[in-house]
Amino acid sequence: MIDAHCHLESKEYANDLEQVIELCKKEGLKALVSVCAHPKDFDRSLEIVEKYKNYVFLCASIHPEFIKEITAKQVDEYFDRLRENKKKLVAVGETGLDFWWVKEDSWREKQKELFVQHIELAKELKLPLVIHTRDVCEDVLKVLEQEDVKKSMLHMWGSKDKDHLKRIVENNYFVSVGPVIARSKERKKMVRDLPLENLMLETDSPWFGENGERGLPTNVKIPCQKIAEVKNLDINLVSNATDKNAIEFFSLTEVG
Repeated sequence: MIDAHCHLESKEYANDLEQVIELCKKEGLKALVSVCAHPKDFDRSLEIVEKYKNYVFLCASIHPEFIKEITAKQVDEYFDRLRENKKKLVAVGETGLDFWWVKEDSWREKQKELFVQHIELAKELKLPLVIHTRDVCEDVLKVLEQEDVKKSMLHMWGSKDKDHLKRIVENNYFVSVGPVIARSKERKKMVRDLPLENLMLETDSPWFGENGERGLPTNVKIPCQKIAEVKNLDINLVSNATDKNAIEFFSLTEVG
């Protein structure tokens, strides 16, 4: 299995990341894709992917939640750093829209502007996009379609709307499924209606741990098991198919 979306730079792993990585290897995870969502975490993220080369892979951007605290100058400086480190990136993200945390119309418009900037950067660097969306699924799809995005993974996508799912398949987008599927009827229905060819596994760890505990990338087994149950498929088939999707999407040539 491959965890296509976690946050290893998080302070929750500051004291025992080495042990976490060893546990992931012991439990058979092939690779981890770590997501740097803020400029202040980029140096730490680079250290991690260098230390665990060919096992931990990096995507980076500015999370839409931080729109109010990031200046235009900081955006430009960070994007320059991403350009300089292009060879260490497998995607740009997570970028997108978040109307849960950001309520004001003016700031939501600024989110959209920053989202488009990330799309332009991804095209420039010839990298795929990892998308965050919360309480704003239609607008996210509209931006992706208007900007003619070809390679996109919708992280923690929550809409089971038939039109949304149809457009995801038509656009050849991917949806990464996390542990929340274990307790969400909505996501079970979404997984039921999406082809396996459009799915990946993720944990978004350190969040979404069991029983309120810290989440770990090893929890990727939870969505794998639930997808197998919902689709009435062998778990190994689901694991192999989602691994293949992740390897091709992120161009993880050193894996598998």
